[in-house]
Amino acid sequence: MNHNAPLTPRAPQLPHLRGAGDVRLRVLSAAQLRVRGVTAAETNARCRPGGVWQQYLPGVYLLHQGPPTSEERLHAALLYAGRPVARGGVPGALTRGKVPVQPAAQEPPEQPEHGEQHGGGALPYGEPAPYRDALVTGAAALALYGFRGVAALPALDRFDVLVPRTRRLRSTPSVRLVRTAALPTAQMVDGVPVAPVARAVADAVAQLTDGGAVRTLLTEAVRDGHCEPASLVRELTQARLLSRPYVVDAVDALLAEGRSVAEDRLYRMVAEYGLPEPVWNVDLRIPDGPYLGAVDAFWPEHAVAVELDTRAPRPGGRQDGAAEQAEWAEYARRRDHLERLGITVVHVTPRKLRDGLEQQATVVRVALTAAGDREPAAYVAVLPR
Repeated sequence: MNHNAPLTPRAPQLPHLRGAGDVRLRVLSAAQLRVRGVTAAETNARCRPGGVWQQYLPGVYLLHQGPPTSEERLHAALLYAGRPVARGGVPGALTRGKVPVQPAAQEPPEQPEHGEQHGGGALPYGEPAPYRDALVTGAAALALYGFRGVAALPALDRFDVLVPRTRRLRSTPSVRLVRTAALPTAQMVDGVPVAPVARAVADAVAQLTDGGAVRTLLTEAVRDGHCEPASLVRELTQARLLSRPYVVDAVDALLAEGRSVAEDRLYRMVAEYGLPEPVWNVDLRIPDGPYLGAVDAFWPEHAVAVELDTRAPRPGGRQDGAAEQAEWAEYARRRDHLERLGITVVHVTPRKLRDGLEQQATVVRVALTAAGDREPAAYVAVLPR
């Protein structure tokens, strides 16, 4: 070989696509192709009629012909809306030949609520996702969470993607951009960054006009333990959806559903952990005296009461801090009054019952056991609610 002979340019580092199982080998952005040595001219040539590739979204390419799968469409939507992972793991550019490394100092991710699958912030293949600042939301997110009240991913024509308000992008026929001032913490579902359930439900409701469909989504979110009613109402309020009458009607049903679910867990706690049977849902009153309040469970022989806190912002307006403080002050006043009468009040929330049923049963059991060491309680009348 003559040393003056020209060197053959190195071939672009492209994946072998036949049977490729990794969606990231079948869908690449223009920036990713450049990193792999593919010029814009070569990309355009491969996407011409009769070529082997196709442009699916602006700057996003399918490295095959034929219709994309729902997995490919979802990945393409995130590539289009998100920002790529940078060299060395710093967001902003892509790496060449190395798996990006996440920065060492990071806040631990928020733990997902019950029922949410997560993957610790990485795709199943062990490599960080090639995008950031983009979360799947709306109906697509709920489909990933396993909601039965939405269509499966292959049946969705358009995916909603949550992005920062400052992103300079436009929606497309296959990707609807939902803008927000602050992105919530992503939940990883099947390796896909997804908005928390409450936010995803609110974004799905924003696209619905049928009251029955809205009620189905809200009820499923609470009944199946995906999230609490308070978080749902908060997201609906922030999205300004409570001006729609059919949403308000659905929220009324949601709050009733949330309380019903919490009460069922309370009944189950008493039965499963062998607690004495209380009287349920009663009003307490001093004989011929003032009304003391309602409790969800009461053990008269032990002077122990359980009160469920199912407070949530009510439809018709955002609950301001002053109103919330006033409500809490009223609760504290009632509780102090009962405690002065010798009645122990155990305060539980739906989340505590959902996430720590055994722990809450222990708290109640300790209160019942300690009854014998206390001064006898004042006599109170117990009336059905």
